[in-house]
Amino acid sequence: MSNLLEQVKQFPDSPGVYRFLDAKGGILYIGRATSLRKRVGNYFTKRIDSRIAEMVSLARDVRYEQTDTVLEAIILEANLIKKHWPKYNVKDKDNRSFLYIVIPKAGIDSRRSLPRAVTRGPQFRNDRGGSADYPKPLIVRHRELEKFSAVKADVFGPYQSVTLIKNALKIIRRIFPYGTCTPNSNPVKSPAGDHVASRPCFDHQIGLCPGACVGAISKKEYQKNIRSIVLLLSGKKELLLKRLAKANPERAASLKHIQDVSLITRDELVRRQVGAHRIEGYDISHLTGKETYGSMVVFTDGEPDKEAYRLFAIKEAVAGDDLHALEEMLVRRFRHAEWDMPDLVMIDGGRPQVDHIAGVFKKYNIAVPFVGISKYGGDALVFPGGTKLSVKDLARGLKPILLRVRDEAHRFALRASRRKRDRRM
Repeated sequence: MSNLLEQVKQFPDSPGVYRFLDAKGGILYIGRATSLRKRVGNYFTKRIDSRIAEMVSLARDVRYEQTDTVLEAIILEANLIKKHWPKYNVKDKDNRSFLYIVIPKAGIDSRRSLPRAVTRGPQFRNDRGGSADYPKPLIVRHRELEKFSAVKADVFGPYQSVTLIKNALKIIRRIFPYGTCTPNSNPVKSPAGDHVASRPCFDHQIGLCPGACVGAISKKEYQKNIRSIVLLLSGKKELLLKRLAKANPERAASLKHIQDVSLITRDELVRRQVGAHRIEGYDISHLTGKETYGSMVVFTDGEPDKEAYRLFAIKEAVAGDDLHALEEMLVRRFRHAEWDMPDLVMIDGGRPQVDHIAGVFKKYNIAVPFVGISKYGGDALVFPGGTKLSVKDLARGLKPILLRVRDEAHRFALRASRRKRDRRM
């Protein structure tokens, strides 16, 4: 262990991908970093979860591959995971929750070939893969990949964060614009009224769409952009640069100097907090003032894991007694030993709720750190007495994510209770 730590201290302070290897040279885990030295060094601190600690105990070597940018590290990480499927990248995870970027090949009319269900949800806006001549990248979950069996498409991944993919595609799209609109759409009469023109989409006006909607780009040139994106996501940046050097020097320069700060902020916020892999948030809501429900939401590595959400019908606490409703929900939750344990729990409430739940956790020997968020105290974090400084630092560093957890718990509770009400009407 000490030998590995000394080895890691020599790693560069730059982006890249790292691999933990076992005694036989097999790959245990693949990850990426903004700073290889800092990120990999975090694995040798005390504040790591049991899954990662087990992996580190089996590791006999750590190797890295340096990249020029964080974007390239994200791409390389996904390609290596897809190639090797390391044990600790997939252990305790449902493969169906992995995300992929899918690009239908030119000539495939994905609007007809793909069902709308492929990209259900607000994060998958503009939900089909473009027209046959003007394809576009799609974000698709693993369980939906089979719906592409009849479609020739390039598939990239796995990834674990919708937000990360969307930010990466935004950066790529500024270099290689593609459309999310319908080609030659939005017909509108000109001010003079003497002919019919096309109204450009908003993305075209801000430089993200090359203008397929108004006929501003040919099929050939548009498809060149898509092929460039495919090369970049395949990890073939150097080949792409060679092709662009003569054909489009300006675009080649943009590719060499990618501005990917947006990929660092939120992602590194989570990854620096090695002990916060799973965060659970809890909230209480009331249906028509009589029935009470408790909501449990789960964030994994900073992103909502909606398959792990749960709704509890409160059975014992009297209506209006939110303290005992919260107690009932948490006790019932922690009786499920088969569910993954959280690294941090967030409850929607201030000092009264925190003090009450501290007593509940002590009574039932629940040794999980938790924090409250007091909306009446300006969203201040409220800790139970005796909370370790390391936990406080962890929660404070994750406050933007904890606020999202709080809001999501509230949203889920209201939405779920309304559904139950509507079913009865």
